[in-house]
Amino acid sequence: MEENKVKQIIEAILFCAGRPVTMKELITSLELGKEEIIEYIEQMKQDFQNRGIQIIKVEDSYQLATKEEFYDYIYPIIDKRNKPNLSQAALETLSIIAYNPQITRAQIEMIRGVNSDGTIYKLLEHNLIQDAGKLDAPGRPTMYETTEEFLKMFGYTSLKDLPELPKYKLDENKQIVIEELLENEEITKNENNI
Repeated sequence: MEENKVKQIIEAILFCAGRPVTMKELITSLELGKEEIIEYIEQMKQDFQNRGIQIIKVEDSYQLATKEEFYDYIYPIIDKRNKPNLSQAALETLSIIAYNPQITRAQIEMIRGVNSDGTIYKLLEHNLIQDAGKLDAPGRPTMYETTEEFLKMFGYTSLKDLPELPKYKLDENKQIVIEELLENEEITKNENNI
């Protein structure tokens, strides 16, 4: 099949789907190999550089999306819902779940030190987290993980793209030793300036 025709088909599939389309679906539809499809998609990304749309990767899927810089122009026309406004508690809980997939509410509360029922409910409502099954423990508590919506909202391809957490040390009271964190940060800054 002609290269231009393949690109048009991929664009049409991604446009009509309106959701992330898996590589398996693209392979089945186009009857091409994974490497060929990836090559076409990379070319299309280059083609779209001067346009208002882009192709984003979400785990092993691809989706056609508008560029982030046009959000303020598109939002008032397309989406009349309130923009998700995440509180500090919601962001804390979301980051705990992102870095610890399949974590229970009790474990989240142990880390945060406060009740997280309302925050978890809000994150579920915004489709940023989802049920990841039940833990094989007494009471069979629900485990949580982030969703593709989380990845898209924060611009990540997968959870592997999350920034690395800083290394820390606990003192005898099992509290993080802040001074050492600051000291290490200062050493890193000095090394980068050399």
